[in-house]
Amino acid sequence: MNTKSLTAEFIGTFALIFIGAGAGALGVGGLVGVALAHGLVIVGFAYAYGHISGTHVNPAITFGLWVAGEIPLAKAAGYWVAQFAGATVAAAALRFVLGAQSGLGATLLAPGVTVSQGIVVEAILTFFLANAVFNTAVSGKAGNLAGVAIGLTLTFAILMGGPLTGASLNPARTFGPALLTGDLSQLWIYFAGPLAGAAGAALLYRNVFK
Repeated sequence: MNTKSLTAEFIGTFALIFIGAGAGALGVGGLVGVALAHGLVIVGFAYAYGHISGTHVNPAITFGLWVAGEIPLAKAAGYWVAQFAGATVAAAALRFVLGAQSGLGATLLAPGVTVSQGIVVEAILTFFLANAVFNTAVSGKAGNLAGVAIGLTLTFAILMGGPLTGASLNPARTFGPALLTGDLSQLWIYFAGPLAGAAGAALLYRNVFK
């Protein structure tokens, strides 16, 4: 772990929240626009910073890599600090640009979606995302197309889960806007679901696919 990798994680996570959550707050292109905004950020930064930090830009992905034994705990902890810091600064920037009344693209359960349903949706979709990371980028089997595969996975996950939970799949993605809007009531859901999903993908990769 070094300053370059932490800087890459900070900037990449900042971009994901500023662009992804920003698109959500603005309603750019509806659900499809929001899904593409998130997915395209992942694709772009996978190629920009993948060789520096791996472009996790997601504490759940970092957690999964630690569970799978791919990174040490000290490195994971450093990444988590950088990711949550990037998300917080991005949300602050959105609040300055769009105003608090925009909602900052916060991810919340849709009316009628229970807590247990929300956790399950977030866990399943994060499993898909982490599964893509492990079996393309980590395994090396997808070569230069790993970034595209991961970005597309996030895109299709948001297309399904967006109307239900906001399809965060990323504790930092939820944390930044939640902190700056002052509504932390559902934050734990977006830790529990994504961490469980990432851990499941990690154990599957470590014990079956690796």
